[in-house]
Amino acid sequence: MNILLIGGGGREHAMAWKLRQSPLCNALFVAPGNAGTEQLATNLSISTVDFTAIAKAVLEHQIDMVIVGPEEPLVNGIWDYFQQNASLRHVQVIGPSAEAARLEGSKAVAKAFMQRYGVPTAGYREFTIDNFEEGMEYIRNHPLPIVLKADGLAAGKGVIICNNMVEALAEFELMLQHSKFGEAGKKVVVEAFLKGIEMSLFVVTDGKDYVLLPEAKDYKRVGTADTGLNTGGMGAVSPVPFFDASLKKKVIERVVEPTIRGLQAEGLKYTGFLFFGLMIVDQEPFVIEYNCRMGDPETQVVLPRLDIDLVHLMRAAASGTLHTVTVAEHPQAAATVVAVSGGYPGPYETGKVIYGLDQVPETASVIFHAGTRRQGKEVLTNGGRVLSVSSFGEHIHFAVQESIFILELLEFEGMYFRKDIGYEFNSNLQTNGKA
Repeated sequence: MNILLIGGGGREHAMAWKLRQSPLCNALFVAPGNAGTEQLATNLSISTVDFTAIAKAVLEHQIDMVIVGPEEPLVNGIWDYFQQNASLRHVQVIGPSAEAARLEGSKAVAKAFMQRYGVPTAGYREFTIDNFEEGMEYIRNHPLPIVLKADGLAAGKGVIICNNMVEALAEFELMLQHSKFGEAGKKVVVEAFLKGIEMSLFVVTDGKDYVLLPEAKDYKRVGTADTGLNTGGMGAVSPVPFFDASLKKKVIERVVEPTIRGLQAEGLKYTGFLFFGLMIVDQEPFVIEYNCRMGDPETQVVLPRLDIDLVHLMRAAASGTLHTVTVAEHPQAAATVVAVSGGYPGPYETGKVIYGLDQVPETASVIFHAGTRRQGKEVLTNGGRVLSVSSFGEHIHFAVQESIFILELLEFEGMYFRKDIGYEFNSNLQTNGKA
């Protein structure tokens, strides 16, 4: 098969790495890709939301399958675009329709869907500028902490946990009266705070059947022991030690299967990855959010542990034969540690030379590029999250330490990473990043 992968981050490099292992993958293209994907595929300088240019590339390169990595093209309707174009309709698109992608594109839509199908989630109300004063009064009478969420896509920055009433009212006003998150914040979901531990679960579905992928836990805060500002993700581990058979059964019965039944009942066209952001409260699962794609950096630990041909799995989803597929998991733990630019998630500089990539010894670890680009013979930084290293180990601690060992062979100006990924499962982890 000729495959086009949409995206240019660490998630897409990990996908390209896994796809390339398949004998079913004839030619692989990535749009726009990065300095890592170009080692595995042909990068195409195309925006992820330029559907006209994507369509032209699909026809030019005789693409059989398009796999969509990030959320924006899905929410913008790339699946529908292909379905509505007679010359593209034969191409298998791995991703949901625009209507189904609203499960990620609108938090209010997702919460209403969960309520309809009995999926456990936090209590909530939604407000717009039209009932702003009602929202202010609702917040005043709500117990703290309280969670405010911009309804639409806000690049991972649209969720605010408020610990005092002054902050909550001020943020609510900033979102609705002063457009803090632009169009994404024209509607605000006000949600009860759940105190527990987060984890990520993924399935591949065709809207009727599904297969469960390895679970993961990611680490969003920039600082040691989950302190500091939220980021796109500083690292991830898999498996999750507390995700035992009892909890897994609850999640499948109360979360996954009602969601898949809901997709089918509402006739939502869905082919591909579905992410469940879970909060585990006293061993009880609650859904924080749906994502209509794989997470980043969770993909960088989920795919290495996935013991199946990824192209075969994608074909089964596209052809409605998932019920014939069995997924196995690599028995060892996996950990990925992300190296970021100095200043991230605040202002940061790009264009810094990355040293040491050609000096890394042959190991089982894999370097996945994210914000990188090639200039001549040099690889330069090109984003906040620059690259990550994924490694295996008998325990999470050993996998993390192996990734750190590789990262310490690399260098770019301002480079920083956390050394305590998986810390709550490993009391003896080092806790200082490199600056």
